Amino acid sequence: MGKDAFNPFKPRDWQLAHGRHITLGPKGILMGILNVTPDSFSDGGKLRNVDVAVFAALQMVEEGAAIVDVGGESTKPGAVPISAEEEQARILPVIEALSEKTDAFISIDTYRAETAKMAIEAGAHIINDVWGFQKEQAIAKVASDTGAGCCLMHSGRERDRDRDVIKDQIDYLSKSLEIAKSAGVKDEAIVLDPGFGFAKEPEENVELLANFERLFELGFPLLTGTSRKRFLGAVTGREVGERDVATAATSVLTRMKGSTVFRVHDIGANKDALAIADAVIAAC
Repeated sequence: MGKDAFNPFKPRDWQLAHGRHITLGPKGILMGILNVTPDSFSDGGKLRNVDVAVFAALQMVEEGAAIVDVGGESTKPGAVPISAEEEQARILPVIEALSEKTDAFISIDTYRAETAKMAIEAGAHIINDVWGFQKEQAIAKVASDTGAGCCLMHSGRERDRDRDVIKDQIDYLSKSLEIAKSAGVKDEAIVLDPGFGFAKEPEENVELLANFERLFELGFPLLTGTSRKRFLGAVTGREVGERDVATAATSVLTRMKGSTVFRVHDIGANKDALAIADAVIAAC
């Protein structure tokens, strides 16, 4: 299918590790955020115990999350970097326990090739890289070798950005796609994420929302990750813990424009919001 003919609402199997897949397109898919970190911007420190983290993940699944995204290192601005060993010590026991307790899909939020490989071996199905394979390019080979699904995210950090928000998206994500292709990652394994909040000013995030559908020029399904982000606070005046309604609003906006995966903290609110959006889309 040519890129200009990409239909985001048409059923498409997202190929994942361990021979599994998710059908994308007809309905919004929820990805629950599980941060096993002491310093994440919204929920840092709450889930550092494995049993507590697994319980929280299972609650997300019960509420409607198809995917649980496990992160062991905070990606908020100014976060203190940790070693690969510390990241792995945080996430691997959780992934192993989850893979034994649920058939839900498990995503590993990492840019490190070694961590991604170990996470897939522990039972994860998806690699969610906030650097879009551009921090450690060896992670693309891990994705190819394991057959993992991939979320390739746009980031504005540590580089000069184009003033044109959409052009910068296209240029950055095109490079990520080139890295993936060179490593042998199949198109069917890839979902793209515009990286709301990652080195973007509030007005840039709003512009990205307004022009979201233009990203389908790249020819891939899209993930929305706006949950409780700072720009929502700038628009609404709400503090971090009070931004779930605003998050659900962006889920509906981007779903109507074609987004198919939604990475969120509050599963219930977004499930209901997406149910309305999906009903309207089905009626069109």
